[in-house]
Amino acid sequence: MRREIEFRTSDGVTLRGWLQTPDGGSGPFPCVVMAHGFSAVKELFLDRYADIFCGAGLACVVYDHRNFGSSDGTPRLESDPWLQVQGYRDAITFAGLQPEIDRERIGIWGTSYSGGHVLPVAALDKRVKAVVSQVPFISGLANARRVFREEEFEELRRQFDADRDARFRGEPPAMMPVFAERGALCALPSPEEWEFIGGSGMLGTPMWLNEVTLRSVEMMMEYEPGRFVEQISPAPLLMILTTQDICTPTDIALDAYRRALEPKELLLVKGGHMEVYDAQFELGASAARDWLAGHLGASG
Repeated sequence: MRREIEFRTSDGVTLRGWLQTPDGGSGPFPCVVMAHGFSAVKELFLDRYADIFCGAGLACVVYDHRNFGSSDGTPRLESDPWLQVQGYRDAITFAGLQPEIDRERIGIWGTSYSGGHVLPVAALDKRVKAVVSQVPFISGLANARRVFREEEFEELRRQFDADRDARFRGEPPAMMPVFAERGALCALPSPEEWEFIGGSGMLGTPMWLNEVTLRSVEMMMEYEPGRFVEQISPAPLLMILTTQDICTPTDIALDAYRRALEPKELLLVKGGHMEVYDAQFELGASAARDWLAGHLGASG
């Protein structure tokens, strides 16, 4: 069963999403708190994950980050990683106050940018009892040096400075495409992702806009969630990576996994970053389901 929810963050912004509970059983259920990546909204694949998790006896709190989708917040389309981390923690609080949910059995799941977010959330918030980090964003600087050419890196720095000057004068924030054709400057310069969203019908739909504030890119390049990976234990960590990820590079994520303490487990699947939403969806989603259900004591 799914119902619409809304809750206020600790600084007063209303976030909206779904609370989905298993069809069988009376609860209180163990719960997974989950949100999407850099600019995506809950309607893009998260319902599929929630269906699989609920089938194993897990409740799911699924929500849009502030400034995106059905959630409130300004400036619109601004992806602030640390405010999104706080959003996860507020969602955990909301989940723990629901009668359908066992507050002692809450886990978190994240993918891509939010796959990075769950690392500091689990490290700092010991209410988290299990973690799944899928194709995670680990290091802003390392990622930027890998995906942007040197001349692009310098052009971004120039644009960041100009945007700061403009915002200081009271002008609206500059914007940048999330994805673009090869050779065009954008937040996530991945030919694989551009091809995927073109084929998925995401472009031109009202549920998702291919745009973020330029400041989102600046904050992304300064964000280092991988620094928290050693602090996640004793919460069990499952990391799901792809072998040919150029958006959140595989080797950077593997280094973070090596630094994580036990208990931990690695699932390495063939393909690029977007395969976890496509050809490898069932593999990744079922592994996450089993990990969360096993460590949270679900009875599907």
